[in-house]
Amino acid sequence: MIREILMSFDDLVVVREPVEKKFGITRYLLKYKTQPVLFEDVDGWQVAGNIWSTRERIAGYLNVRKKGLTGFITEAMKNPRPFKKMNDAPFLKNSTEDFSLLELPVPRYYPKDGGHYFTSAMVVARGENGFTNISFHRIMVRDEKTAAIRLVPRHLYSMWKDKAEHGEELDVRIIVGNPVHLLLAGATSVPYGVSELEIASKMSEMAFGKPLEVVDVSGIPVPVETELVFEAKITPELVDEGPFVDITGTYDYVRKQPLVVFERMYHVNDPIFHALLPGGYEHYMLMGLPKEPQIYASVKRVVPKVHGVRLTEGGAMWLHAVVSITKQHDGDGKNAILAALAGHPSLKHVVVVDEDIDIYDDREVEWAVATRFQADRDLVVVPNARGSSLDPSATKSLTAKWGIDATKPLDRKEEFERATLQ
Repeated sequence: MIREILMSFDDLVVVREPVEKKFGITRYLLKYKTQPVLFEDVDGWQVAGNIWSTRERIAGYLNVRKKGLTGFITEAMKNPRPFKKMNDAPFLKNSTEDFSLLELPVPRYYPKDGGHYFTSAMVVARGENGFTNISFHRIMVRDEKTAAIRLVPRHLYSMWKDKAEHGEELDVRIIVGNPVHLLLAGATSVPYGVSELEIASKMSEMAFGKPLEVVDVSGIPVPVETELVFEAKITPELVDEGPFVDITGTYDYVRKQPLVVFERMYHVNDPIFHALLPGGYEHYMLMGLPKEPQIYASVKRVVPKVHGVRLTEGGAMWLHAVVSITKQHDGDGKNAILAALAGHPSLKHVVVVDEDIDIYDDREVEWAVATRFQADRDLVVVPNARGSSLDPSATKSLTAKWGIDATKPLDRKEEFERATLQ
């Protein structure tokens, strides 16, 4: 449960005075960007944010080294494991149809937001063939029982569209307050038919020695460890959704999106609502970390020795990356650049460095650029490429992608070595 996890952190910030859900939560999460914050009174509810705002905290909880996170996620994506079905869960202790979304501690983060938003919510849906999909979706509260849900054209969108075209509703479970292995799994990009619940189950086995436990909630499996669960239906009706702040810290625009109707709420005793600050470090981590394995795999296909991949905080862990390789041939650096851009199509800028550079240290990366890069021979520019819709500088999602080969020339490696005592 979230409470036990929070209490294990020695840098936890506890806010005991009442805090307003409109902008009040945001002010604290911006002040303590990398520290977990527990609010004890938000309209009578407890709320937590910035829980997973650093690599170190995520890695520590999952019992893996920081540099091993990419491999950890990769292993889970390659080898999903069945989850374990249980007969009970703590959230089943409290069940009601008598609730109002307006009375929940759903924040409004910024002044131009279209409304109060669920940001850490994950949606669990079951396909006709029994396949269970779980994914992140922002959800804008409209009134006591309805909201607008943002669906990008991926798996849940496809499941909804199949129903909507026949005038039917898609039955889903909306879950809030989940363990980090489930959050990371829900942000992975895997083929349709691969269940993110089973990816989370593999992570649970690797980290804790046991599979993910789920319980049936009216026909749909829901993780036992979640804090709040809502039975809901995504309808064919479209309503305005947005504007809202996305990962780059800039506003997305208003779209027509499906209307979701909330029907029943379950929650644990004294639940903690997870407030995920849009454009904050926790947002970066949960959205960016699951993309690093894609970049790693793509680069590995062209350069055998890949030591690490990092999507950088300065690039919102979405648009900029650093890749560490050992060159075997001249030109490997440029091939790695092109492979990284292909591995994560939203990527806009990549720096490729040698294995002696710490990719988690921005100063070391900049030093490599300063001492091992010449723009006239080591710069790769790809104009008018399809990029990220989240990049406000792109024109109709077309962008110039570029890479820096900051690796040492093979025939002059000794000239670029740093002085050491060893």
